[in-house]
Amino acid sequence: MKTNTREDDRSAVNAEMSDPKSNPTRSSFNLRSLMRGDLGFIPVIVTLALITLYFQLTTGGVFLQARNLTNLTQQIVVISILSTAAVLVLLLGEIDLSLAAVAQACAAVMATVSVYQNWGAVPSILAALVVGALIGLVNGFFIAILRVPSFIVTLAGSIGYAGFLLLVLGRQTTLIVRDPAIRALAPTYLSPIIGWGLPIVVAALYAIGVWYERQRRVKAGLPVKRSTTLIAQIAGIFAGIFLIVFLFQTYQGVPQAVMISLGIVLAFWLILRKTPFGRHLYAVGGNEEAARRAGINVIAMKMAVFTLASTLAAVAGIMLTSRSTAVATQISATLLLNAIAAAVIGGVSLFGGRGSVWAVILGALVIGSLDNGLDLLNQDQSIKNIVQGAVLVLAVTADALVRRANPVRGK
Repeated sequence: MKTNTREDDRSAVNAEMSDPKSNPTRSSFNLRSLMRGDLGFIPVIVTLALITLYFQLTTGGVFLQARNLTNLTQQIVVISILSTAAVLVLLLGEIDLSLAAVAQACAAVMATVSVYQNWGAVPSILAALVVGALIGLVNGFFIAILRVPSFIVTLAGSIGYAGFLLLVLGRQTTLIVRDPAIRALAPTYLSPIIGWGLPIVVAALYAIGVWYERQRRVKAGLPVKRSTTLIAQIAGIFAGIFLIVFLFQTYQGVPQAVMISLGIVLAFWLILRKTPFGRHLYAVGGNEEAARRAGINVIAMKMAVFTLASTLAAVAGIMLTSRSTAVATQISATLLLNAIAAAVIGGVSLFGGRGSVWAVILGALVIGSLDNGLDLLNQDQSIKNIVQGAVLVLAVTADALVRRANPVRGK
């Protein structure tokens, strides 16, 4: 009887992984899904368009100028990377409140060994990444093995890692990094050849992959999108890439930091969509007990996710240091909020098992556009915090309403 129960749970999880209605990474866009309330990225895109239109009109056309758009995209690089880490944890049905502190602490380690030990850029960066991974393992140990709630573990970790930051920097409140390779990571612009060529190559590989997947599904007798719809989708992606790169090139070129953050998002999109790790992550976030009975190693999954999240936080700290050329003992009060807000605004569920890593880009653009536009209008920080908080509440409310409207899906 026990064996039958395990087989039934395994069948249920496998069905959830393969059913496009239950797995958000494989869902198809159609009118029926809209009627169910599964709107995908449409509300976020509409919101971003309205924000853009408003600030374009109120700033006298400054908002969409190439220089301002370049500054905007560079401003959201750190949020995008840190939000990618938040997405992984949220998909698991957990939360990590220590990401901002980890980012700053790992950056302090990199700066310290670079300045005081005369380490090169590569060893210094590797030291920061190793410290980030070790912190993630510690978080994962308490959460996965000892089963302490992630909220408590990461809240305590946030306080502890902030203390570690003070310990590493010592009496200095700010440590300036002088290594030219570290300082060049964020502010560098790609050459026109690379700036044009790399995005086009990536888009071409995406088009080939999408078309190959369609042919594979046709041979297997599975439903597919119409050829015209698929061609329009690919053409839209190429048109969007051309427009964005063109705007960058009219100023100083494509920022290297933007390409790094997009590369990270693309890599984790492939991992979540194309690997067993990604399918298992969605399964654990959707129903942990069923995933465990189906044979998924839930403990290993949690350990891996928190390790990856803290390592990504270290990457965010490195990019933040490169942009500011220094590490400070003061941790940004809004960095963690913005990272989680970007994920939630982009459509990632706080309850686990639903969302896409591409939510990072849209959510970060919404957060960054609000911040940038209000700066152009010379608004105080108090107004910016109120607006961003209101947007986050609306996003969480929309997530709760979607869950309530789709009780069968349970997400």
